[in-house]
Amino acid sequence: MSTAVDTRRHQAPVKAGSRQGTVLVGVLALLILTVLGSSFLGSNMISPAAALRGLVHPGSGSPESVIMSGRILRTVIGVVIGASLAAAGAAMQGVTRNPLGDPAILGINAGCSCFVVIGIAWVGASGAPAYAAWALIGAAVAAVAVYSIASMGRGGATPIKLALVGAAFSAGAMSITNALILQGQKTLDEFRRWQIGSLSRSSFEDLLSLSPVIVVGLLLTVGFASSMNNFALGDDMAKSLGEKVALKRFVIFVGIAALCAASVALAGPIAFLGLMIPHAVRSLTGPDYRWILPLSVVAGPTILLVADVVGRVLLPPTEVEVGVTMAIVGVPTFIYLIRSRKAVNL
Repeated sequence: MSTAVDTRRHQAPVKAGSRQGTVLVGVLALLILTVLGSSFLGSNMISPAAALRGLVHPGSGSPESVIMSGRILRTVIGVVIGASLAAAGAAMQGVTRNPLGDPAILGINAGCSCFVVIGIAWVGASGAPAYAAWALIGAAVAAVAVYSIASMGRGGATPIKLALVGAAFSAGAMSITNALILQGQKTLDEFRRWQIGSLSRSSFEDLLSLSPVIVVGLLLTVGFASSMNNFALGDDMAKSLGEKVALKRFVIFVGIAALCAASVALAGPIAFLGLMIPHAVRSLTGPDYRWILPLSVVAGPTILLVADVVGRVLLPPTEVEVGVTMAIVGVPTFIYLIRSRKAVNL
C-alpha cells in the first residue's frame, strides 16, 4: 500500500511538468507563426517572392525592402513589448495576490502618462527617446510614492494597501494629466498621437537604448517566481519559509515599473495585455508562477502581434493602431476565460 502511494506521489509532478512542457512547446510554435505572419502581412500587400527579395536585399531601397524593414522592426518591437507587459502583469498579480492585478493597479501606467505629458507641456518633449526619459521618471516616482505610502502603518506594504494607494495615486496622476492637456492645443495634439498604442513609432536605436531597462525588469520579475508562489500563501507563511517579504516585494515592484516604463516609452499605453495573458496562461498551467511567468513572456508577444496584424489588414490601405485592436482581440478572450472559470475565481 505505501509503495503504491509513494509511486502516485512521484508520478503526479511528472505528469504536471509534462503538461506544462507541452503547453510551452505549443505557445512557442504559435509565437513563431505569428512572427512570420507579422513579417509578411500588412496593409500593403506584396507577393511572397517580393517579400523574400526585400529580406535578402534590405538596403536596396526598393519598395519591397522598405516595407519588409518596417514590418520586421514592428515585429521585433512587438515581441519585446508583449513580453514586457505580460511579465509585468503576471508579476503584479503575484505580488499583490490580486487576480485582477495589472500594471495600472499600482499607478505605474498613470505615472508614466503623467510625466510624459509634463515633458510635452513644459519642455516640448517629442519622440521616443524623450518620452522614454519622462516615462522612466514617472514610473520611478509612482513606484516610490505608492510603496512608501503603503509601507506606513502596521503590517507594512500589504497587497490590499498597495492596491488602494495605487488607485488613489492613479486618480491624482490622471487629474494632473487632464489639467495639463487642457492648457494648450499643442499638448493635446501631441498627447493624443502618443496615447494610442502603436508599434510603428520607435526605431531600432530606441529599442537598443531601452534594452538594459527591459532586461533588468525581466530579471527582477521572472527571477522571483518562486517567491511569488510563497507570497500566495500569505505574508506570515512566506516569512516562516524564509522570505524577506517587504524587500522582495519592493524589488519585484521595481522590475514591474521598469518594464512598464520601457513599454510605454516605445509604444505608448497598451491596455489589457498585462491583465489577460496571465489568466490565459494560468488556465493552462495552474497556479505555479515558475511556469506562469516564463510562459507569459512567450504568450504576450503572440497575442500582441496578432492584434497588430488585425489592425493592419482590417481597413486597408489604412491601419488601426494596436492599442485599439488589442481591446478587440482581448475583450472577447477575457470574457471567455471568466465564463469558463478556468483562469479566475471571482
